[in-house]
Amino acid sequence: MIDLQQLRQNIEMIAARLYKERGFKLDVIEMQRLEVQRKTRQIIVQDLQHKRNKAAKVLGQEKAKGLDIRDQSKALKQDGVALKVAQTELQALQSELEALYLSIPNLLHPSVPNGKNSNDNRVERHWGTPNIFTFTAKDHLSLGRALKQLDMERAAKLSGARFSVLYGDLARLQRALIQFMLNTHTANHGYQEVYVPYLVKKTCLYGTGQLPKFKEDDEEFSLAGAYCDLTLIPTAEVPVTNLVCGEIIPFEQLPLKWVAHTPCFRSEAGSYGKDVHGLLRMHQFEKVELVQITHPDQSEHLLEEIVGHAEFILQQLELPYRVVTLCSGDTGFSSAKTYDLEVWIPSQKIYREISSCSNFEDFQARRLKARFRDQATGKPRLVHTLNGSALAISRALLAIMENHQDENGRIYIPSVLQPYMNQQSHLDNQGSK
Repeated sequence: MIDLQQLRQNIEMIAARLYKERGFKLDVIEMQRLEVQRKTRQIIVQDLQHKRNKAAKVLGQEKAKGLDIRDQSKALKQDGVALKVAQTELQALQSELEALYLSIPNLLHPSVPNGKNSNDNRVERHWGTPNIFTFTAKDHLSLGRALKQLDMERAAKLSGARFSVLYGDLARLQRALIQFMLNTHTANHGYQEVYVPYLVKKTCLYGTGQLPKFKEDDEEFSLAGAYCDLTLIPTAEVPVTNLVCGEIIPFEQLPLKWVAHTPCFRSEAGSYGKDVHGLLRMHQFEKVELVQITHPDQSEHLLEEIVGHAEFILQQLELPYRVVTLCSGDTGFSSAKTYDLEVWIPSQKIYREISSCSNFEDFQARRLKARFRDQATGKPRLVHTLNGSALAISRALLAIMENHQDENGRIYIPSVLQPYMNQQSHLDNQGSK
């Protein structure tokens, strides 16, 4: 949520900025109308409360003197009814305003390039050179099926489309990727590993901005029955960032740096074609997520740091990639600035997102009421929140398969993963060493 005081004081300027940067149309007239009604109704509530409190005090004094208070009691009850009606009307106006506030996306950092969609994203740098194969490269789905270790058909029998079953060495390679990433981020990059629930209350999704950006059940999987308030997490960002909900963090503990491995569950309703081929876009996938909670003065620097941590993983996996800054039209609802890391996919001859690293500034913190105590003033201030995928496991898996294949369908296992695979160097039908 953006700063409401700033919004009220500069509503025309902010509305123009939101439209220019994001194409978001803020209904200024409606918001101002509701604000006037809210203020009017709030004054009425305060006046009725004051009148009722004063009358109750007089009533108590007259009752103590033994006077007849039947008429005053009747009037007090009528005042109570009027107050309750006014409070209900005020609450309805506040709820309507809150819904409007929650629908407003974050303001963008000045360094974010203007643009309408992914075609306008700015490429910052490349690392590695895509292989030029002397044979016809296969896609990961063909490679996995030839190994008899990737099974989409049986997964569909269990759960429908966009699920997978991994067997043998491919399943072990996925586990190796998870262990390697967690070990690297904890030992080399200073993160504390955290294990979190995979089911969260819907209030957690409001806290990080997944709701009401999308309608409920549009992207997330919700449960029914006794657990109807719980939702399967779309990303570890949700439970990990919500760890600081409602808290005032001691200054000396900043930045908090957490890493978590979780499955992620997404309906991905609008995806089709090549986007859903094989492991590219699943309803259930694994991810290692980095989250930092920090002092506002440090968030710009720490965003670059998180990107570097994700890049390090890709470099260790010997995968060509590029870093892009998302343009204004492609930046997510809650983010002030986002970098995407895109890995080379040989079968499609394009780069595809494997990591997204964002600085949300105080947007999520304001929703979460997540603060720290300022050393200079002693007063609470909003923290800044950041996160980054480091990395999406299924996409790392398919990128390894496609980039490290040979003409016989054998797949080279990057050297950093071999210790997790009993020094196995390749995937093939024989499980060769």
